[in-house]
Formats: sequence, C-alpha cells, structure tokens
Amino acid sequence: MKYSVYTDGGSRNNPGEAGIGVVVFNECGDIVKEVGEYIGIATNNVAEYKGLIRGLEEILSLGCASAEFFLDSELVVKQIKGEYKVKNEDLKKLYDTAVELIGRVEGFSISHVKRNLNKKADALVNMAIDNK
Repeated sequence: MKYSVYTDGGSRNNPGEAGIGVVVFNECGDIVKEVGEYIGIATNNVAEYKGLIRGLEEILSLGCASAEFFLDSELVVKQIKGEYKVKNEDLKKLYDTAVELIGRVEGFSISHVKRNLNKKADALVNMAIDNK
C-alpha cells in the first residue's frame, strides 16, 4: 500500500506555542490517520521537522512500504533531499531522526507544496495550539 502524507508544523511568535499536523491518505484518497498535537514552545522549523517525524512514525506503524510526503516547508524538503545543509544543531538532531526513519521506508519521496495544498495539516496544527 502506498500512502500520501501531508505534514505541517507551526509556531506562534517563532519561537512560541507550537503544534504539528499529519494527515495520511491511502491509495484511494481516504484519510486513514489524522494527528494534531501541541508540542510546547518551539520554532517553526523545529515544528516542521517534528511533523515530518510524526508522519514517518505513523506510516511505519501502519506497516507502510511506500509513502509520498508533502510539506509546505521548502527548507525541510531541501534539507531532506540534500540540497541544503543542516547547520542548526537543534535541527541537525531532528534531521538525523528523520533520516533514520526514512531509511526504514522502502519507497520514500518528499515534495514541497504550496501552503494552500496543505490546508488540512495546517488546520490540525492550529487546532492543536488552540486546544493545548
């Protein structure tokens, strides 16, 4: 089974109150998992990485063999693809965790999408922060 996974992370005031959102779709386009979680005080970039990591954990728990990830964070996508270096030490730890999890997914791809195509994951981020 191949999944499409939309993840997002955000903080208010950067750094500030932060949350993550994950939406997992199966091949038929049905939502099989939604996660909205408050993560405390963090930067936008930390939240974006934590959203990606949570998405990876979710598909691995589903026994996923293949997944296509969509994020509206161009920085995270380019770092995961190796186009940008990870210079920030806090992000480096999260990057390393993400890469380890990616290594456990047989068919992994990641793409940057415009924010308007990631509305469901973004709504979960905001709901998580609002309901902390």
